[in-house]
Amino acid sequence: MAPHRPDHVWSDTHLLLPAPQSLSVPRRTFLTTAAGGLVGAGIVASSLAPASARTAHHTAAVHAPAVVGRAQPPKPLVMLDPGHGGKDPGAIGFSGTYEKHVAEAAAQELARQLLATGRYRVALTRSSDHFIPLDGRVDMAQQHGASLFVSMHADALHNASVRGASVYTHAHGASDSQTADLARTENSADRFGGPMVHGASPEVQRILASLVTEETRKGSSHMAQAVVSAFQSRVQLLTHPHRHAAFAVLKSAQIPSVLVEMGFMSNRLDEAALRQAGHRAMVAGAMCHAVNLYFASAGAGLAG
Repeated sequence: MAPHRPDHVWSDTHLLLPAPQSLSVPRRTFLTTAAGGLVGAGIVASSLAPASARTAHHTAAVHAPAVVGRAQPPKPLVMLDPGHGGKDPGAIGFSGTYEKHVAEAAAQELARQLLATGRYRVALTRSSDHFIPLDGRVDMAQQHGASLFVSMHADALHNASVRGASVYTHAHGASDSQTADLARTENSADRFGGPMVHGASPEVQRILASLVTEETRKGSSHMAQAVVSAFQSRVQLLTHPHRHAAFAVLKSAQIPSVLVEMGFMSNRLDEAALRQAGHRAMVAGAMCHAVNLYFASAGAGLAG
């Protein structure tokens, strides 16, 4: 199955831009700015110029134009990954709330808040209710050259009394049995993709984990710490809220990646809160603050 590519990349102009693709530029076309950066410009001699001018054009020396400035570097791209989707509903709460809908709504709100800062470009792995294999989500982040990958979830646990937000980074071994169970559940999402989509074997997962660079690990950990710091005064957290396990969606070797559990659908209070737009906006605000902390700190150099 070919990996799904995001329909749009969001820029700080609040426009939806088509996903990156090759451009075929006519000779007489001037390219202007797109997504805040100059993508190119060309000047073509007009065939309507006087003959004398055309003769002079061929005999006179050609000089390169003076360089008067440089285009600003592109703003960092934050890839948001709303968990599940389509035939994969994710966790289902006591009131029938689907995790996939909560994740998408929260990601859309976070995208809005990130764009409002004027500091970032934003892309979503999905902006509608459809299924994407786990590998496809990672591929999208890599193809778009993301500086940071944030997967957003509200899963379920066996213990319905557990509530609160938490953040996870990739490691071969799990930090605790609850996180190990959570990773197994998340990594089984590809079963909805049918026989053409298969999860990685434990051996392949070990190899992939070994390919993650130390810089990426440090960047992921730094972002996780920023999430915990931003959540502490706004959103209830689990005990020991930064945890780790072999989450397939966090396996990028080059892109710092975290998975944020905004709460658990298995807890009535968490589910009720996440059904409310106001609470999701508060969670998104805390996550936006975490992204700001991440890029503003010395660790931002680890973002690629």
